[in-house]
Amino acid sequence: MAEPKSDLRLEIAHVLFIDIVAYSKRLIDEQHESLQDLNQIVRNTEAFRSAETSGKLIRVPTGDGMALVFSTTPEAPVQCALEIGKALRSNSELQVRMGIHSGPVSGIMDVNDRSNIAGAGINVAQRVMDCGDAGHILLSKRVAEDLEQYRQWRPYLHELGECEVKHGARVGLVNLYSEEVGNPAIPEKLKKERETSAAAPSIKPAKLRMPAPLSGAILGTIALVIGFWAFSHRHSQTGTNAVTSPEKRIAVLPFKPLVPENRDQVLELGMADSLIAKLSNVREIVVRSLNSVRKYSGLDQDPLAAGRELEVNSVLEGNVQKSSDRIRVTARLIKVADGSSLWSNTFEEKFTDVFAVQDAISQKVADALALRLSGQEKSRLTKRYTENAEAYQLYLTGRYHWSKATPPDIRKGIGFFQQAIELDPEYALAYAGLAAANRALAMNADVPAKDCLPQAKAAAIKAIELDDSLADAHSALSFGLIWYDWDWGTAEKEAKRAVALDPNSGMAHFAYAHILSDQGHHQEAIAEIARARELDPVFFLFRALEGMMLHHAGRNDEALTALRKTVELDSNFWATHLMLGKVYTAQRKYPEAIAEFTKARQLSGGNSESIGSIGYVDALAGDKEKARAVLEELKALSTQRYIPSSNVGLVYNGLGNQNEALSSLERACEERDPRVTLLKVDPRWESLRSDPRFVAILKRIGLQ
Repeated sequence: MAEPKSDLRLEIAHVLFIDIVAYSKRLIDEQHESLQDLNQIVRNTEAFRSAETSGKLIRVPTGDGMALVFSTTPEAPVQCALEIGKALRSNSELQVRMGIHSGPVSGIMDVNDRSNIAGAGINVAQRVMDCGDAGHILLSKRVAEDLEQYRQWRPYLHELGECEVKHGARVGLVNLYSEEVGNPAIPEKLKKERETSAAAPSIKPAKLRMPAPLSGAILGTIALVIGFWAFSHRHSQTGTNAVTSPEKRIAVLPFKPLVPENRDQVLELGMADSLIAKLSNVREIVVRSLNSVRKYSGLDQDPLAAGRELEVNSVLEGNVQKSSDRIRVTARLIKVADGSSLWSNTFEEKFTDVFAVQDAISQKVADALALRLSGQEKSRLTKRYTENAEAYQLYLTGRYHWSKATPPDIRKGIGFFQQAIELDPEYALAYAGLAAANRALAMNADVPAKDCLPQAKAAAIKAIELDDSLADAHSALSFGLIWYDWDWGTAEKEAKRAVALDPNSGMAHFAYAHILSDQGHHQEAIAEIARARELDPVFFLFRALEGMMLHHAGRNDEALTALRKTVELDSNFWATHLMLGKVYTAQRKYPEAIAEFTKARQLSGGNSESIGSIGYVDALAGDKEKARAVLEELKALSTQRYIPSSNVGLVYNGLGNQNEALSSLERACEERDPRVTLLKVDPRWESLRSDPRFVAILKRIGLQ
C-alpha cells in the first residue's frame, strides 16, 4: 500500500462558516456595507480577539461572508457564533446563517500564489451552513457530540437529524439556539426533505459519506480552496431522497380499567397525562401530547393501530383500577413495528403512593428505550409537583375536562384547577392548567377578554414563579401577552423560551408560529406550525391553524389541500370548517364558503365568528338582505351573551359600510378582542388597509 504523501500536513481545526443571507440580491453599495458591518461584529467578539491574539485563528473571506478557522478547542467557534448572534439582534437588516464543524485542514497555495486553507473540515462546515436559513447556527453531529459532554452546552443543543448535501452526502445536524440567540425553526431545506419523506415510500437513510481525504489532489484543492470564485456561485440543493427521522417517538395511551364496569375515565386519562408530562422532560424522545392521545380511550382500542396513526416507535399502555385507598397499575411498553414487549410490570400500592408508581414507570420506560439522561433530566423524570393526593385528583379532573375543548368543559376544568390550587397553593402544574384553560376560552367561547385573559396571564406568571422550566406556562403567557397586552416583543421571548425548554412541545411551536404569522413573518410561521403538527399529528387544532397560516400567507391551494386532509381525518372538528370557509371565500367560491361556515356554526354550537362569516360572504355574493339579517341576528344575540365586535364589523365590511366596520374594530380594541391581532394578515380586511383609521388600529396594537 502506498504511503501518504508527507508534503501535505493535516491538522484538526474547528471551523465557523458565516454568510450573509440574500447577499446577491443587495445593491453593490449595500453588499459592501453589510460586509463591513459583519466584519466589525465578528472582530468585536471576545472569542475572535482571544484566538487572534494567541495566533490560533485564520480568517478567510468568501465573497458573501467568511470562514474562521480556530486551532484551539471545539467550543471556540460555537462561543464566537453565540456572540455574533447576540450582536446581530440590534441589526435586523443584517441576516446571516452559520455552520460549524471540526475536521482536517491543511495549508495550500491558491491560484494567486497566496497561502490559504483547504480540507474536509472547511468543506463540511460550509455544507452544514448551507442547510440553514437566516438566524440559524447549525452544528455538525461531531461538534455537538463533543459539546454534549459539558453540562453548560446541553440546553443549546437540539438534534435535527440528517440532511442531504452536495454530491448526495448526508450530514447529521444539530440546531444551536436559546431564547436569546439562534433560530429555533426547522430549516426549510430539512422541512422539505421531511415532507418528501412523508409522501414517499420509506428508504433507508444513506450512511454519511465524507469526501475521500485528498483524493485527486488538483481537483480537491480547487473544490476546497476558501475564497476561490466558486464560493460566490453556491446554490442550496434540496434533497430528493426520503429521510427517516432519527427521533425516538412514544405515545402514552389512556389507561384502561381492569374491570370495565368500574371505569374511572379521569384516572385512566390522568395516568397517561402524568406520564406524558414526566417523559416530556427527556429531550431524546418525542412524546405525543394529551391532546393527541385522548381519542384512543376506547376499551377496544388496538395499541398498535394507535401507534401507527400517531407515527411513533413505541406505545406505553396499561390498566389502572382504584379501590378504596388502593391502586393497581399494570403497564406495558410495546414496540409498534412488531408488537413485541419491551417492558411490563404490575404495581399495587396505596393511592397516596401513586406518585411513586409513576416515577417507577417513567424510569423503567427510559431504561427500556436506552435513553441517555442528563442529571437534570433524571431529576425532572421523578419530580413531584404536589404530595397532596386530593389536589392531584382535582388537577387530573381539570385536565380531563379542559382537554375536551368545548366551552362548558373548559369552564369545568377551570373550577377543578382552582380547587386543586386551594388545597396546594404551590402546585405549579395546576396554575399552568388554569392559564391554558382561561386562554382557550378567549377564542373558543365568545367570552369577553377581560374575563379570561388577565386570569390566564396571572396564572401563567405564578406557574413560572414556582417552576420556570414549565414550557406550557411560557406558551400560555405568550398568548396573553399578544392577545391582551399587545406586547409582541415579550411574547416572542416567552414563546422562544417555551421552545428552548421543550423543543418537542407542539404547543410551544404553535405559540411561536402564531406570533410570527400575525406579524406577517409567514415563512418562519409556517415552518413552526408544521413542526407543531409533526409533533402532534392527530391534534386537529394544529392542522386547522396550519391551514389558516397558509391562507394568511396567500398560499390558498396548499391551505385547501391541508384542510381537506384534516376533514378526512375528522369531519367533526369545527375550526377546520371555519378555516376552509375562509379559503373558499378568498377563492370566491361563495356557495362552498357558506356551506363550510354553516358546518362550523353547527359543530361549534353557534360560534359568532362562524355566523359573522356567513353574513360577510352573503354580502360579497350580492345577497345583501341575507347579510343584513345576519347583522340583526348578531345584535339580538348580543343581548343574551357577549358577541365580539370584530365579528359584527366583518359583516359591515362585506356590505361596504366602511365607517361602521371601522367603528366595530375600534370597539374591538377597547374590548381587547384577541381577533384584532389577525387584522394585519387576514385578507378579509384588505379593503380597509389604506384607511387612516385602520392604520391607526394597527399602530395601536403594535402591528404597524
